[in-house]
Amino acid sequence: MSEVLLKGLKKVYDNKVTAVHDVNLHIKDKEFIVLVGPSGCGKSTTLRMVAGLEDISDGELYIDGALMNDIAPKDRDIAMVFQNYALYPHMSVYDNMAFALKLKHTPKDVIDAKVKEVAEILDITQYLNRKPKALSGGQRQRVAIGRAMVRDPKVFLMDEPLSNLDAKLRNQMRAEIIKLRQRINTTFMYVTHDQTEAMTLADRIVIMKDGFVNQIGTPQDLFNKPVNLFVAGFIGMPVMNFFAGSKLLLEGGKYIAEIRGVRFELDAFQQKALKSRNQKPCEITAGIRPQHISVGKGGLSAKIEVSEMMGSEYNIHARTGDDEVVMVIPTVGLGTDVSMGSTVNFTTLPELIQLFDKETGNNLIWYDPASAEANAPESMKYNF
Repeated sequence: MSEVLLKGLKKVYDNKVTAVHDVNLHIKDKEFIVLVGPSGCGKSTTLRMVAGLEDISDGELYIDGALMNDIAPKDRDIAMVFQNYALYPHMSVYDNMAFALKLKHTPKDVIDAKVKEVAEILDITQYLNRKPKALSGGQRQRVAIGRAMVRDPKVFLMDEPLSNLDAKLRNQMRAEIIKLRQRINTTFMYVTHDQTEAMTLADRIVIMKDGFVNQIGTPQDLFNKPVNLFVAGFIGMPVMNFFAGSKLLLEGGKYIAEIRGVRFELDAFQQKALKSRNQKPCEITAGIRPQHISVGKGGLSAKIEVSEMMGSEYNIHARTGDDEVVMVIPTVGLGTDVSMGSTVNFTTLPELIQLFDKETGNNLIWYDPASAEANAPESMKYNF
């Protein structure tokens, strides 16, 4: 078992700056957890506390049920892969990978077998006699991963391991990490600021901002059920469209979302959720994903400012009043002029509209004030 439990984890530096506030997270055995958020949100600091590279100011860290707060990094049975690879430049690839095992006085034949086995898995056998300077960025990252793998750690920690690679190599290495995870099947904690990495790699994602956890959930949950404006604006590409000044109305016992004067009667699930909260009519910010917009019909209209033909779809940037609207529209069966300067009508399904409270930024359907992630102050939740 390789469970990791963070209970109220907090980091305060000597200058009284709090980098991480009250993080509560249960990582299950063999789960792949990704911590994601903008620069300075506290995700790397959280990872470093798990690794033992940062002292824990408050809270408790458990690995397999054992309290780790005062355990030295070398005794935590974890392995960490860094952003800058951290390879020894004077050593060969073989010696870099074997180094940790040599420190443990592992027999030479065991070291040799383990290094060669891992090198074959990562397809770096042909580079074992080379020095790191003779390798590409992607090859160096494989060596760094291999150096961690030979130790058979309980937990893999990865701190932005792909950020130094170009876009093509990032895509390749992302696929390699997915395959690697399937082969070694251990517990992963992975830090990135790239939401694409988070969405494609994670079993669950932890969204952080300013040291606070905003939401924890599967990639699909975060895409479909963002608890606040920050999460909604951070997850998804292109980003969600927001319509400020929208209204939530209640007429004849039915809730209606009004966006720029166009009314959408909400579906049965939304009606039930709002009634259970005894939600009053209020001003809202409505959110609609670019992929959830249909053109050529509906009461909303916008003037197209940019139309990008992407092969199977158009990425359209348009304007309706003061709001910019991005639409992702399939090219097949379009039947509507979407050229620059034209005006289009557009709509969406009511059940795809996200409803955010104007004052708090919280989602009126999905925000749960009793959840463990709801500990961030209101000012932290929707500023982005």
